Amino acid sequence: MLFEPRSGRLAAWGNALLAGLVSPDEAALSIVGEDAVHRVAGLPGEAGPVGLTLALGRLRALGVSGLRVALPAPGHPLGLSGPPEFNARALEAEEAVVCAGAALGLVPEVTEAGPAGDVHVSVLWQCLPVREAPPADVPSLGEAERELAEALREATVVLTRLDVAASGPVADAALSAYRARAEAGREALAPGYPPRAVRVLALAQRVDLMVSLAYENGHGGAVAASEMAARAEALRPVERVARRALVAAYNAAVEQH
Repeated sequence: MLFEPRSGRLAAWGNALLAGLVSPDEAALSIVGEDAVHRVAGLPGEAGPVGLTLALGRLRALGVSGLRVALPAPGHPLGLSGPPEFNARALEAEEAVVCAGAALGLVPEVTEAGPAGDVHVSVLWQCLPVREAPPADVPSLGEAERELAEALREATVVLTRLDVAASGPVADAALSAYRARAEAGREALAPGYPPRAVRVLALAQRVDLMVSLAYENGHGGAVAASEMAARAEALRPVERVARRALVAAYNAAVEQH
């Protein structure tokens, strides 16, 4: 239930590899996660799709010094710098990775096959040219942490006022899983990230989980269309803050250098 974008895993473990903190095989395994396979297409110097290990090595050879995450949404090109063609692909995927040190970006194309309960997920990262410019609307870690704390308070007030159900068996199970994962010392980010980035990522995921539960657990007392619209309107800026914080956390390994 935690929001962990594939672009976040690619950037985090790719940055750890570029910094010499993990092996190529460890990075590739961590990026793939529970998916079946990841490949990269469109890399300069490669005729066709290649595996992650080779792709990361090729990016390093092309001068890539770090990887940043973009999590755009309609009207909010978060983390993007252009050109329009790349931005459009990233917006469709709702995520992307932008390289530092080379004018390249990666957008995932996700394919699912198989019956429910045994879904085979493959990811093809399309490597495309990007504009070398500051990414849009990415806050510092300090800004993100302050915004998150305020967003968490606001979300609690809003959901209480609108009588939106964020409790019950489903919510309790999700929150228990979240706490268990955190207490088990799950490595939220790859080696090389500052502790503040780990803290901001965990808080952003908590805010995102809270918002998701509010949407997924029925309407609570917000039955009227006007009340449902008010809930969506109130939660939209909270979602935006959570996405900004996720990007700030994943990008911290690049920004601290």
